[in-house]
Amino acid sequence: MDETYINLPTSHLLGSVPAVITDEKNGTDHENPAASMETFPPHNGGDRGRGYQTLESPSDSQQQTSNDWKGVFSVTSYAQYFNVDSDIVLNRLISSLYPLGGDFSSKIDANPDLYGLVWITTTLVFVLAALGNCATFLMQKRSDHGTAWSFDVSYVNVAAGSVYGYAILVPMAFYFSLQYLGSNSSLIRFWCLWGYSLFIFILASFLLLIPVEFLRWFIILLSGAASASFVTLNLRSYIEGNNLSVMVVAAFFLQMALAIFIKVWFFP
Repeated sequence: MDETYINLPTSHLLGSVPAVITDEKNGTDHENPAASMETFPPHNGGDRGRGYQTLESPSDSQQQTSNDWKGVFSVTSYAQYFNVDSDIVLNRLISSLYPLGGDFSSKIDANPDLYGLVWITTTLVFVLAALGNCATFLMQKRSDHGTAWSFDVSYVNVAAGSVYGYAILVPMAFYFSLQYLGSNSSLIRFWCLWGYSLFIFILASFLLLIPVEFLRWFIILLSGAASASFVTLNLRSYIEGNNLSVMVVAAFFLQMALAIFIKVWFFP
């Protein structure tokens, strides 16, 4: 009698609870770590922050390299080199006028900037174009009063091509040459160094308006020597321990060649 009631089906009744069937296992299942794309425990270091660290696929490193090369041609990659205030720029401009100090490389070591390069070269282009025309006007009025004078627009093109080309290509040439020769150098620091070395030519351009040829040559040669000394003395810090004196000599004569070019072309 009791067994009959026990064996009655009860799944159709309200409130009934179906039996729970459990499978006994001797051990605990372990998932293969390689089967999941997440690694536990959460990664707690580096710049990835807390959380799960996904396993990198073989193409991740290639994608990172591709992104690095894209950054070279991205404007936002250079934004940090324009983050300087006026006091820093002024201090570096003053240092460029005292070439014998030789401490400019240490000043820009932690925070090189490209603001000086862009501002100085652009200013020098317009100064050479404007004052070069003004100098030819003064010399012409002094020698020949009857000849009409006209503004020479080609001065702008020549100034832009020579100044921008020199300030960008020459540091790049020295950078790749020193890299090839095994010296530790930085292209951003070279651009910064050569950019500030051109500041003295802005000041010299105003003095070159003096219509005395001997005095003009003295001013430009003195300015070229100061600029060349500024570059070479600071360039030595990047080639210490290496027999690369020829690079220092080349940098000196290139600065002097630029000074002579400015005098001959813009202030004849």
